[in-house]
Amino acid sequence: QVQLVESGGGLVQPGGSLRLSCAASGRTLGSYIMAWFRQAPGKEREFVAVISRAGGTYYSDSVKGRFTISRDNAKNTVFLQMNSLKPEDTAVYYCAAATGINWYKTYADDYSIWGQGTQVTVSS
Repeated sequence: QVQLVESGGGLVQPGGSLRLSCAASGRTLGSYIMAWFRQAPGKEREFVAVISRAGGTYYSDSVKGRFTISRDNAKNTVFLQMNSLKPEDTAVYYCAAATGINWYKTYADDYSIWGQGTQVTVSS
């Protein structure tokens, strides 16, 4: 079983950038479909982006064109580059891992392995 640890969150001004990392241990990330979700206070966990084992990507409409998900299987790490951040991007960001053939997974229930989350706050 793989364990996931997120890092890179923090406080940033609107329009700024952050790069989140999700480091895996216990097993190689190359075996998994990887995604980022986020959860704002009082709201349900929301899909952000997913990347297939081969590097295919898909984004939610709210982040498309601003966020980029990538993976470095050699370093066992997944990244989320976030640009042009907005106050509504404020949330705890989680990385998640899933198995299976279909990589187009946008529901939290599709993922069985989760990190502990990292807080992103966008505020002036």
